[in-house]
Amino acid sequence: MASASVHPLPPGSTIGIMGGGQLGRMTALAAARLGYKCHIFTPETDSPGEQVSAAATIADYEDRKALKSFAGSVDVVTFEFENVPAESAEYLAEHALVRPGAQCLAIAQDRLKEKDFINKTAPTTPYRKVTSAEDLAKAADEIGRPAVLKTSRMGYDGKGQVLIAPDCDYAAAWAAMGAEIGILEGFVDLDCEVSVITARSPHGGWVTYPAVENRHVNHILDTTLAPARLPGDLAEQAVAIAHDLADALDLVGLLAVEMFVTRDKRILVNELAPRPHNSGHWTMDACPTSQFEQLVRAVCGLPLGSVEAHHDAVMKNLIGDDVTGWPDLLADPGARLHLYGKAEARPGRKMGHVNRLYPKGQLPNG
Repeated sequence: MASASVHPLPPGSTIGIMGGGQLGRMTALAAARLGYKCHIFTPETDSPGEQVSAAATIADYEDRKALKSFAGSVDVVTFEFENVPAESAEYLAEHALVRPGAQCLAIAQDRLKEKDFINKTAPTTPYRKVTSAEDLAKAADEIGRPAVLKTSRMGYDGKGQVLIAPDCDYAAAWAAMGAEIGILEGFVDLDCEVSVITARSPHGGWVTYPAVENRHVNHILDTTLAPARLPGDLAEQAVAIAHDLADALDLVGLLAVEMFVTRDKRILVNELAPRPHNSGHWTMDACPTSQFEQLVRAVCGLPLGSVEAHHDAVMKNLIGDDVTGWPDLLADPGARLHLYGKAEARPGRKMGHVNRLYPKGQLPNG
């Protein structure tokens, strides 16, 4: 186990990654390039992260015996997704260096805590806590309809979300949401959705990638355009918001900040993710330092890398059966293919992504 006073962690050290999905996989690959080993902790066998890592612990995230053993085998612990129980992160911190800290996870995995936290630094959509169908009806009267009802915890990629239309059956909507506590969020007069990824070191240094535009299909990220087509002042504001939120969290690692840009050119923060993010995959081919290498640098106390893009880029997710087009993508000299090693393609499942690069200022329309 490493002491918090030891910086930087030298190559040959072991990074513990909570979570075995594709974000863990790509982090482990980036770590290996810098001479680090990775140890994955996940409940799943043959996970994408396990396939490319030096070691894996297959156990439940709440298995304290396994967590303690894992902590003793690594030099720093980080996360590839934020829904590891905060109590498990706190327990790990008693035995290992944990970056980012448990408090970052506790905020990001609870939408109500997250919205309350964000509003101390930046505006969000209007929202209300709801605990019953009666609560929901009252909140909808206050916020207006249409609105979106979401679970307060564990929802992602559109899961646990219900549209609240003007003619809504509140009892049915509450049952469909499927949780004891929800959050009702007002609709936004949306121009586009953007995100910003910032990295912050143990010493307080930071670097931030440019804002990118995200386009969704069926609530799942489909395409990212880098950079976002924003006026300069709005792009600078988005970067400043991400930086301020990372500072407020006292984060060490990566923070992805999803934001709405309204038609009247205001920025509203939607969600936080203290980890690598799907909208940062373009950095793997268009920047000197990918978001995954940046995470490794931050949690190991290394100098942060350059975020200056040498090309504009379009990232396209391969969802479900999209992955069957891999032979054509490999034959396309302009496509940079990244596959995640998942055995089965299912509807809505992220199987890989492809990046395409363009000269600066020549991002295609559409």
